[in-house]
Amino acid sequence: METRHLAIDWNLDHPAIHRDPFFGRFSFSAFDAVFIDPEPISRHWTAEVATGGDGIRRTDPERDRGFGRTLKAWMQRRRAEADDLLKRGGGIIVCRLRPRGEPLEILSSGGVPERVDRYSWLPSITLVDRHHQLSFPTNGRFLPRRGEDIVLAGTGSPFEDYLREFEGHIVYDAVYQDLLSTPIERFATVLARNRVGDIVALEIPFDEGRLILVPVVQGIPPAREASSLVEAARKEAFRPAFAPIPDWLPSYPLPGEDELVDELTGLTERRDALALKVEETAKKLEEKTRYKLLLYAKGRFSFLPAVADSFRALGFDVTESGPELVLQSPEGDAIVAAEATEETQVGLAPYRRLREAVDRAITDGEGPHKGILVVSGSRGLDPKHRPTEYAPGVLRGCEAQGICLLTSYRLFKLVQQALKGPRSKKSLADLRRLILECDGELRDAESR
Repeated sequence: METRHLAIDWNLDHPAIHRDPFFGRFSFSAFDAVFIDPEPISRHWTAEVATGGDGIRRTDPERDRGFGRTLKAWMQRRRAEADDLLKRGGGIIVCRLRPRGEPLEILSSGGVPERVDRYSWLPSITLVDRHHQLSFPTNGRFLPRRGEDIVLAGTGSPFEDYLREFEGHIVYDAVYQDLLSTPIERFATVLARNRVGDIVALEIPFDEGRLILVPVVQGIPPAREASSLVEAARKEAFRPAFAPIPDWLPSYPLPGEDELVDELTGLTERRDALALKVEETAKKLEEKTRYKLLLYAKGRFSFLPAVADSFRALGFDVTESGPELVLQSPEGDAIVAAEATEETQVGLAPYRRLREAVDRAITDGEGPHKGILVVSGSRGLDPKHRPTEYAPGVLRGCEAQGICLLTSYRLFKLVQQALKGPRSKKSLADLRRLILECDGELRDAESR
């Protein structure tokens, strides 16, 4: 039997999906799966009804030519259709998780005004166990929060696979919370949270049907997203309905169950310990290999920090001073300028910047400083196969002004030498002196 899909105000391009606005012709309950974006719903009253003095939009059915009554009727109709689809049809509704948005108050003669918002069409369900109760959407809060920090829960749900497929393109602009702080996991399946634990994707059972709240996917062609949603809905239809485990169930053990539970506990503990060890080793590896950024990185926030780390490895005290570095050591002080480029050669601009910084230190009374220029030309190439990485004028200027000219590869080899074997104060001092006493290019023969 062919599965029928309906997209409401959600731009999905797929031959198996009918498309319609919220105030359109097709009934929700005439389909097996409905994909709905509630964001445009509130535009129907924000465009028609002005805000009052208290900032609330209100309409009076006795004076608005039927606007308020028509809106209430549509909400009731869609609520009944959604209820039938979920509870009687065992269908699926996938709803983009949005903030509630601006509400509209519909006045009632002699009664309490009725407030409608983007979620007034949602059917109600109450799920109860011995200690808790989930009343949806009555106690639901759709809080406006925006971010891209999505942490998937690993539930195996097809809709979690849908989110995983578009990682890097998901931007949530609302999170779901329960007013009574009900433990949601006892009644529903949390598919994803943000880094602070707010729910950004949720699957709620409605008898045999399911309501799935998902964050917004951006920058993906509508046809690709539609195909992924159709496939997720197809797989979801064959999954068993959510059934919370009752707290009395452990009183009914099966032969061999305890042994498997113990084995699983032991494996989990070993996995957690291994995960910690992996994380610790990964940090050590990152710390050890950060000097390699010298060979390929570019810019003030990647290349310059790598240069600074390298001089620290040689025993210099390093501080940042704008785009330059200031080095201090018992052997002498220096100012460093660094430049990396995809071009074959680094030009005169960083050399001139370094000259100005050295002159400024003298005129400011900070004492004479050695100038050190670190260059990385053709940074996309293997350092061993790069042509000359600086312009001829750079070399002439460095030789004339007593500036040490270092390629990033030369500096990297000095770091290798400093980190190799036991590090003594004398060996590091010799490397620092080698740099501080160099005028012009520091060559291989000098750095051995």
